[in-house]
Amino acid sequence: MNKHTDADAPAKPRILLVEDDPVLCETLQYNLQRERLEVFVADNAEDALQLFNQHQPHLVILDVMLPSRSGFDLCRIIRQHSQTPVLFLTARAAEEDKIRGFELGGDDYIVKPFSVAELIARIRSILRRSQPAPVSRIRFGEVEIDLEARRVYRAGEEVPMTPKEYALLTLLATHPSKVFTRDQLLDHVWGLGTYVSPRTVDVHIRWLRSKVEPDPRNPRYIQTVRGSGYRFEA
Repeated sequence: MNKHTDADAPAKPRILLVEDDPVLCETLQYNLQRERLEVFVADNAEDALQLFNQHQPHLVILDVMLPSRSGFDLCRIIRQHSQTPVLFLTARAAEEDKIRGFELGGDDYIVKPFSVAELIARIRSILRRSQPAPVSRIRFGEVEIDLEARRVYRAGEEVPMTPKEYALLTLLATHPSKVFTRDQLLDHVWGLGTYVSPRTVDVHIRWLRSKVEPDPRNPRYIQTVRGSGYRFEA
């Protein structure tokens, strides 16, 4: 009872690897997947663009010397509509090539041959830098949640919250529009293996609505999804 599903697991960072050397591509894909990265591979710019648009990767690892269209061209096209980080991984070691790569919007430039360990470190560094700043406050209507102080305010006045009420509210508010079943809410807030009636969730939702909703009988923010559970709409 109350088991997490795959959908509850943190999403893996998505990497688009564009490399036309099949042996190197396979080696890199293997090593990146060992680092719990989701990897999509292409050996030419056209397929890479299709994968980019389809999967919206968090990072593009890009060879320069590709068939038909160069990695420089592909970086320029990506930069026309996206700020997704680009790491050039290429045998082109000349200074003018490095300068061109950075001028086109590349975030890093590694010359072959290279250390896989260094590549992984560079990837982790880029992914850390590109993460959005953590949200410290959530506001909806007259309500403000201070995530750092773990306090809730309404019209400037602090709203008393039990730990379970606060955990339930912040879980819903940090995942707007996501539908949580009662079992999922029990797992997240009360803990896996805790044998609590799903109706406990309904009681806590009712208490929360009385504290944060303008009209608890016609909730605007904490909404019931009939047959499923609850969702938060800002």
